[in-house]
Amino acid sequence: MVTHTHSDAWRVTAMHERSPNDDLDPHSRVDSTVPHSARVWNYWLGGKDNYAVDRKAGDDMLAMAPALVRSAREDRLFLSRSVRLLAGELGIRQFLDIGTGLPTADNTHEAAQRAAPDARVVYVDNDPLVLAHARALLASTPEGATAYIEADVHDPREILRSAAHTLDFTRPVAVTMLGIVNHMPDIEVARAVIRRLMDAVPPGSYLVVSHPTTEVDTEAMHQVAEHWNGRGSSPLVIRSAAEVETLFAGLELLEPGVVSCPRWRPAPEEAPQVGTRADVAHYCGVARKH
Repeated sequence: MVTHTHSDAWRVTAMHERSPNDDLDPHSRVDSTVPHSARVWNYWLGGKDNYAVDRKAGDDMLAMAPALVRSAREDRLFLSRSVRLLAGELGIRQFLDIGTGLPTADNTHEAAQRAAPDARVVYVDNDPLVLAHARALLASTPEGATAYIEADVHDPREILRSAAHTLDFTRPVAVTMLGIVNHMPDIEVARAVIRRLMDAVPPGSYLVVSHPTTEVDTEAMHQVAEHWNGRGSSPLVIRSAAEVETLFAGLELLEPGVVSCPRWRPAPEEAPQVGTRADVAHYCGVARKH
């Protein structure tokens, strides 16, 4: 059972577990010579937390698949809509955001605490540049709490251990994994990690996943993956919608299932305009644990 402490001092000390590198400036651990997916994504979203090598990689991939910028934006809109639904209508008050990425507009805690000010959010990432910006992710409402854990997605045991300082795993939790499973080349490993995470949360919890797919611009997406895997900091795997759906095994998918991000419960103002292409090559879904 988590101890509910809300002081600013608590938030600072709970920001991340100590590691051998904690005494170093996080920026000193950033490799600016190799493109990083979170920084490329930040570039596509119009952010400034990226380097020339990231912008070059991003531009190269956009030359192959120009719709990737829209994919990045639609993924963020899906995050906002799904978190708003979970924290609002579905009453979820705890979020475990794995593969956080760099802070941008409408982060998980902002969307959640707008709907439910007492929501508690734990961010998980192992990118030192994300760590350097972690304080932006810790700006919580007085009623709620946010924390940051420096951990790898392949280590669910450590993620759960550290997150238990902030989250109560006897109560429902929404586990969000947006744009992170595609950096796990072995889908069986990805499924095993997800099972371990979902086994640790009670019935009434949810899994939220987004993932680039081969359903749209198939040839271009394969070219993007091949290009990235020869240069990027982590492997990139593009999967079919059917493969993405297997990540939700044993859970009940909410309507409309695993679909292109713009098709997941869009708000009227977010619906594609007449004459424009609706789908992007980034698919998503939300499922409930019974």
